[in-house]
Amino acid sequence: MLQESNAQLNSTFYANTCPNVSSIVSNVIQQALQSDSGIGASLIRFHFQDCFVNGCDASILLDGTASFLSEKNAAPDANSTRGFDVVDNIKTALENSCPGIVSCADILAIAAEASVSASGGPTWNVLLGRRDSLTANQSGANSSIPSPFEGLSNITSKFSAVGLNTNDLFALSGAHTFGRAQCRLFVGRLYNFNGTGNPDPTISSSYLATLQQTYPQNPSTPDSFDNNYFTNLQNNQGLLQSDPELFSTSTGSRTVSIVNSFSSNQTAFFQSFAQSMINMGNINPLIGSSGEIRSDCKKVNGS
Repeated sequence: MLQESNAQLNSTFYANTCPNVSSIVSNVIQQALQSDSGIGASLIRFHFQDCFVNGCDASILLDGTASFLSEKNAAPDANSTRGFDVVDNIKTALENSCPGIVSCADILAIAAEASVSASGGPTWNVLLGRRDSLTANQSGANSSIPSPFEGLSNITSKFSAVGLNTNDLFALSGAHTFGRAQCRLFVGRLYNFNGTGNPDPTISSSYLATLQQTYPQNPSTPDSFDNNYFTNLQNNQGLLQSDPELFSTSTGSRTVSIVNSFSSNQTAFFQSFAQSMINMGNINPLIGSSGEIRSDCKKVNGS
């Protein structure tokens, strides 16, 4: 059962114990963006993939031990999550400034917001006060994280299982505007869709030619956060296999109307995205005396 966490998490959690937490996180991310302009997308993905497995508890950051397997090696995470070093750099900076105070789970939540706002996207008040898990759940990561290879009904049910609705699904899918969707996630759609030996027929032929010609080139504006994802959907230029189904008329007028709204009104998308990120950040956090504040995000204290 999901805990209703709005009451326990709050945006001023570190006001007295680590008042500069947001600027410390932002400074590390700004430095990282200078050498890797796509790192922001990875930091959002960490928070997303963390929250869908046992809640937002930084379980995704743990290396494996004799007693549990790491989520880093789960199918949805393997090779698709880079940026662990940036999280470590953030943690080091925070430990230097306010040791033992800021959880790794909260670092992921703050880093996601900082990455979006640094790339031209919306800002929001990040709710804080999460604590860190004592274990990881690789099988949960394999079964619970929405995959770009799935159909809309499966993805919808995975969102529903963590208390998120269709509007959250569409808003959060808009993060695909941001960062280069990994080649391995869409190469099949360009050349050998579902083993047919042919490209995915839902991709417009002109876009297909562009993708094949510039492969492994990237979608429009890959390092800025905007509503191009939804414009691309309208033009049959969705990149991941799950994308076109979001704009398929067969899935119902509600889904089409959300895409049209976000495509025509970037402000509406930004507002929905910010709210959905807050909603996602509220999934089953460890609070109070549950869990711990890890001193090293990769391992449980004392291990």
